[in-house]
Amino acid sequence: MPTPTPHHPVPVLETAHLWLRGYSPADLPAFVAMFQQPEFYRYLTGKPMSEEDVWSTLMRSAGHWTLRGFGFWAVEEKATGRFIGSIGFVDRKRTLEPAIGEAPEIGWVLDSAVHGKGYATEAVRAVLAWGDAHFQGARTVCLMDPANEASRRVAEKFGYREYARTTYHGEPAVLLERPAQR
Repeated sequence: MPTPTPHHPVPVLETAHLWLRGYSPADLPAFVAMFQQPEFYRYLTGKPMSEEDVWSTLMRSAGHWTLRGFGFWAVEEKATGRFIGSIGFVDRKRTLEPAIGEAPEIGWVLDSAVHGKGYATEAVRAVLAWGDAHFQGARTVCLMDPANEASRRVAEKFGYREYARTTYHGEPAVLLERPAQR
């Protein structure tokens, strides 16, 4: 008989303005709507995503939590209860040069309607605190479009620095790293 895979529940994180929680099927319509906004998908997919593809994204995150003990959180605005984006860590086994290896990869994306409110900074701070405890302060990395200046500024606030330029799926990409936190 196979050994059962452990299930890792998604912890809920709270910040001044946000709840970071596991995804719910109720998040799908808002997430699909976000993936129709050029400001939202410009640095992610470069094109809108279908409901089927967005659903696969949500399911992949649930799988990360189950298999790896980490993944993405849904970002909910406390004041409105609205689902406004995603943030978290992944292990996508990306085919890249240089390879990311075992370093957890952080990423975030927020609805363009809430850009400029400091929510990305607030969410990244909470997720990195969780990650530093969960990963025993290990090095983490971030992959982004070189033109995504706003996300780059957020990453740099938390000590991420560029260590390589590469190509991912035929598009230019920059790799940033945050050294182990002791």
